[in-house]
Amino acid sequence: MLLGSSLIMIAGFIAVFAAILYKINSYKADPENAAFASSIAVGPEAEVMQASITDGLLLVLVREGSRTALLRFDPETGKQLGRTDFVAR
Repeated sequence: MLLGSSLIMIAGFIAVFAAILYKINSYKADPENAAFASSIAVGPEAEVMQASITDGLLLVLVREGSRTALLRFDPETGKQLGRTDFVAR
């Protein structure tokens, strides 16, 4: 009886882990259906160096004259959430 119940429990663990691995490997994000703002204000003299989306944030690296900054935006609304200026020390 102990052997039977142990085998059923092991089979249950295998089924749960198989379902988790299936979900992880079958997930495909569809960027075509993602909502993005039609325009984003980065500043009048800002040159966009790089842009990427990470963890639901649009990260934009800009150069303004001799200064460089990382701007964080909400990709759906285009609202600026934060700014990090890079300074030499």
